[in-house]
Amino acid sequence: MSWSENGKQLLLHTLGIVLIGTIVGCAGGPMSTREKGAGIGALGGAAAGGLIGAAVGHPGAGAAIGGALGLGAGALVGDQFQGQEIQQQRQDDQIRRNQAELNRQRQDLDRIKRQSEY
Repeated sequence: MSWSENGKQLLLHTLGIVLIGTIVGCAGGPMSTREKGAGIGALGGAAAGGLIGAAVGHPGAGAAIGGALGLGAGALVGDQFQGQEIQQQRQDDQIRRNQAELNRQRQDLDRIKRQSEY
């Protein structure tokens, strides 16, 4: 399992590009869950691909392929989590609206009770 100089350089360049892309993506503001998943997937995929590629003598190609596959898989997983977060926010908003309506109705009932006592 020997690494050629070109393979090492390609691996380092690939990981550097993924890292720079992740940092640049972060600079635009807070990352969405989908973007976080894609970044984690790309880094993990590139690392795993580099190790697997090194076993067959092509660490750079393995890192590039692993990074691309990890990016796609991470984005899909992140998208699912983001969808769940959005659904949870909608449900929380509905619960708050329902609670506000219940409070308003209780106040109305209390007002009616006080009026009927006089």
